[in-house]
Amino acid sequence: MHILIVDDEALARSRLRTLLGDCDARHTCAEAANAADALAQMQPAGGRAFDAVLLDIHMPGQDGLALAHAMRALPLAPAIVFVTAHADHAVSAFELDAVDYLTKPVRRERLEQALAKARRATQQGAPPPAAAALPEGEALVIQDRGRTERVPLSEVLYLKAEQKYLTVRTAVRSYILDGSLNELEARHGDRFLRIHRNALVARRAVRALEKHYDPEEGEGWAVRLHGLTELLAVSRRQVTAVREELAR
Repeated sequence: MHILIVDDEALARSRLRTLLGDCDARHTCAEAANAADALAQMQPAGGRAFDAVLLDIHMPGQDGLALAHAMRALPLAPAIVFVTAHADHAVSAFELDAVDYLTKPVRRERLEQALAKARRATQQGAPPPAAAALPEGEALVIQDRGRTERVPLSEVLYLKAEQKYLTVRTAVRSYILDGSLNELEARHGDRFLRIHRNALVARRAVRALEKHYDPEEGEGWAVRLHGLTELLAVSRRQVTAVREELAR
């Protein structure tokens, strides 16, 4: 792959070059210290075609997000991988069809994963489904041990408030999300049903309502979801809503 590294810090560009040299696959790369330089290298007249761009976000002048937007208009737009010390732009980055979002310091394993996504994107001529097929608001952006990941709402079985965080449960694994259950219910009430003050479940996943004994709340009700063995407690005031959902 032919890769362009865009970062205003020479040390950061040098580190990425070293990591690229350590990767299993062979890559050639060029560098740009700012957005204007990067665009100049990609212009059709005398420019070079890049398969992927490793792009910093915070740069003097035009920032990485603005540059990514400009690159989308190029005839042969490269796959974009954001590489930044800041994780607060993840949502904006994925809205620009970035194939991945890496936080500094970058590990070689994560860089190889990102380049594999970029390679698939260039071979298909479009961003991979995980990055492009989901409309805005159709996924949760989750920070997990230095990795930023989009979890499609269609895969979420339940959301449960646990102290200061939310547990996001899919059929495969659990994630921790810093967010508000009330806000998610307000935004995605068509997808999720409130069953308890601390839990929302995917409407499509509701399988059964059962009598259940809870050590804290005593005799009561619980909901069973497709794909999970655990039961989730249903508050008395939400029992009717669950029954109505099952009757649909």
